[in-house]
Amino acid sequence: MTTPLLEGVRILDLTNVLAGPFAGYQLALQGADVIKVEMPGSGDLARQLGADRALGEELLGASFLAQNAGKRSLTLNLKSPHGREALLRAVREADVLLENFRPGVMDRLGVGWKTLRAENPRLVYCAISGFGQTGPLRDRPAYDQIIQGLSGMMSVTGTPETAPLRAGFPVADTLGGMAAAYAVAAALVRRGRTGEGAFVDVSMLESALTAMGWVTSNYLISGRVPHPMGNENFTAAPSGTFRTADGHLNIAANRQQQFTTLCRLIGREDLTTDPRFTHPADRKTHRDALRDEVESGLAARPAAEWEEILSDAGVPAARVLSVQDALGLDHLAARGFVHDLPFPDGRERPLPVLGSPVRVDGEPAASPAPPPLLGEHTDDVLAELGYAAAEITALREGGAI
Repeated sequence: MTTPLLEGVRILDLTNVLAGPFAGYQLALQGADVIKVEMPGSGDLARQLGADRALGEELLGASFLAQNAGKRSLTLNLKSPHGREALLRAVREADVLLENFRPGVMDRLGVGWKTLRAENPRLVYCAISGFGQTGPLRDRPAYDQIIQGLSGMMSVTGTPETAPLRAGFPVADTLGGMAAAYAVAAALVRRGRTGEGAFVDVSMLESALTAMGWVTSNYLISGRVPHPMGNENFTAAPSGTFRTADGHLNIAANRQQQFTTLCRLIGREDLTTDPRFTHPADRKTHRDALRDEVESGLAARPAAEWEEILSDAGVPAARVLSVQDALGLDHLAARGFVHDLPFPDGRERPLPVLGSPVRVDGEPAASPAPPPLLGEHTDDVLAELGYAAAEITALREGGAI
């Protein structure tokens, strides 16, 4: 069994909803001991969110369950002096602290970076926010859709008729969370070399822009203003989504050889000598006409057959699937990406969750423990920090936990 990459790393996760919890979950999947610090009584807002209303009312919302497996829950009231003292004691034993409050909130609570660094100079403190800790927008509230719009993502999503259009999932949140997880891991590497802690400032807006790749670089370097192109790929043609006999197929015949192979396999070798399509630049100019011609050949077979035929011949192609069909792919099952955990409260039903997209030494990340009930590990964690049973009782009676 491969030793988990982050075994022995303790992380205090003070985050809520998605970007921060997603970062903490990715780190937990790599073996970190992630302690989720939550407000007594309510906890992470995500405990109340998700498609199943009954679960939300039990503080086990689907949104929470999806991103918090493998974590332990410690409830602390950071507005209480004793709650803050407990956090400071936890920080002395921690390697990382994650938070996604608005800039300045931690300072107002008396547990900001300078205070925590004084307690533990080796601490990696990661603050995730919509716009970063500096700049004129730093104090604005931000959710995923706000960032999708402000980053320009929505302006290039959809067709000229439907744009601006948000992505159908919280892409800005998850990009911010993945950037945070990467930055924390990098900061731990430096700390291992120098002993220095770090203050890591993650901006969701900048994470979103970074992920837009050629959309931003074509503008910055070449001055090309991007515009929505639906399912077309502006870098090449035929490259996009095409109709078949029974569904849609994505094809990316970006190279000349791939284009030639595609035309041969769909029975339209004449397209390779058509003056509208002989040169890659011409194919982009006449992409609408080319799509019609390619679809006339694809109409002979269903999408699943074309996916196999084209892929086997070296032409990138795959069906456009629903979410449920994608999650049911045999390929994902073979890699153990989706796995069942016990339900947190012991009820007789499995809890399917996604694993890590990363394998180490050929092995998937070990299945984590179920997501925690609110405050489930408070007594255990406080005992690890040196609190006696009577002190824990006093903290609970005083509303600090």
